[in-house]
Amino acid sequence: MKKTLVALSVLAAGSAQAGIELYNQNDVTVNMGGDIEVVYKQGKAEDAELTQEIQDADVSFDVRYAINDELQFGGFWQINDVAMDKDGENAGDVYVALYSDTVGSFKVGRLCTVLDDAGIGSDYQFGITTFFQGEDMYCADEVIRWDIDKENFYAAAAIAQDKNGNTGLNNDSTYFDGKIGYRVADFDFTALVGLGEVGGDLPTSTKHDETLWSAQVRYNGIDNLGLAAAYYSMDNDTDTTNTMALAATYQLDLLALAAGYSLSSHDDDAIDDLNTWYVNAGYTVAPNTTAYVEVGGDDADKTQTGFAIGVKAAF
Repeated sequence: MKKTLVALSVLAAGSAQAGIELYNQNDVTVNMGGDIEVVYKQGKAEDAELTQEIQDADVSFDVRYAINDELQFGGFWQINDVAMDKDGENAGDVYVALYSDTVGSFKVGRLCTVLDDAGIGSDYQFGITTFFQGEDMYCADEVIRWDIDKENFYAAAAIAQDKNGNTGLNNDSTYFDGKIGYRVADFDFTALVGLGEVGGDLPTSTKHDETLWSAQVRYNGIDNLGLAAAYYSMDNDTDTTNTMALAATYQLDLLALAAGYSLSSHDDDAIDDLNTWYVNAGYTVAPNTTAYVEVGGDDADKTQTGFAIGVKAAF
């Protein structure tokens, strides 16, 4: 899995309890969830053509057993890209978990770490540039994650290893990330950090340390308008990438308008700065169902303005 200069959306696939209750009896609950997204997309690569893509077709099951009034034990199972020919690459989140109202949730298994949630903006396809570069280690088979949310205060931490050698981590190292946040008045402040040793398991891959951190702020004090700003820094031993990002979303009844911009710079003078942007509109056609159109671009060489029109739904 790769996550190189991708959108700054806040997505946590499989992290929340699913949406349709199938069973609730004798202190046992079974919930089912899923999502689907179909889009016609013209990418930003030079001379890219408009093509149809099925980008999501996922189903998940969340089973929880009440131990007492304070604790629940659960298991989560997600199948990605159902009925799509992905050559077996349809493994979604699979984990066991302990849920506590007092100390939060603890999950163990295949899932994403905290930095996979990092980001601002309401983009669909193109988004604004992140600080993520190189091998992706933010979703892996061997993860332990803790989350807690106490209204004003929230925090999370995760640790991952790669003994089975199927992610970008080095097989004799571990990766750690975490976040801490505070909500006050109309502001939401978040700080994130991640560090680990990656690469080195393949002849073409060089082992190196990566250190990442971010500061984000969101403001929702104006009716129907959401504003966000973020700063990201990523140090991979040979270069440091710094990214500043701005995003805005305006909700008008069933119509949502959004835009974002980012500027990334490098300590390595041989690497050009990168400006990225997007503008979109999404219309709620049914509960949890959005039809959208988006354009986005950047100032990299041999690129064009990207275009997408699609529909996404969740249940």
